[in-house]
Amino acid sequence: MRPARPDPAGAAATSDRLLNVPNALTVFRILCVPLMALLLWVDGGMNGAARDAAAAVFVIAALTDLADGAIARRYGLITTFGKVADPIADKALIGVALVSLSLMGDLAWWITAVILVRELGVTALRFWVIEHGVIPASRGGKAKTLAQTVAIAMYLVDVRWEWWPTASAIVMGVAVVLTLLTGIDYVVRAVRLRRDARVVT
Repeated sequence: MRPARPDPAGAAATSDRLLNVPNALTVFRILCVPLMALLLWVDGGMNGAARDAAAAVFVIAALTDLADGAIARRYGLITTFGKVADPIADKALIGVALVSLSLMGDLAWWITAVILVRELGVTALRFWVIEHGVIPASRGGKAKTLAQTVAIAMYLVDVRWEWWPTASAIVMGVAVVLTLLTGIDYVVRAVRLRRDARVVT
């Protein structure tokens, strides 16, 4: 008697819960973090080609953040793993880049502290309200992410133009302001979500 064959449809359905394109992109982004750090620290951050490569890795990884979320929502591929791993991957990418820049003396520590405290705080809030719902990204949040990505990339890349440091500082200033404003907005929306959930129950 032949053993029963596994149900292909059932196997596919089980695999789709974890093994899908958005989750693969999230894992790829996590793997990019140590690669970016290694490239950035070649010759103590003084190797121009390595810094440009680190900037490229950072930008590519940041773009996967846009792609995985869009694909997950469009094709209904949102998973528990994605909900947990995606914000962790984002914070790891941003955090390692900022801390590395500050350690090398390229970026003031207070800027790194402000951004990381906000990002870690929002991640904590996301887990605080996750049983009641997901707070969608606002336009301000998307603008914040774009500003942070552009600013960090500008600090990472090895450019010797005289005006580049000033331009980088201005973009980073915009990123910090958006980081603070959207952080406050997220706190307000998280509190409202929890309050409304208690009213319903």
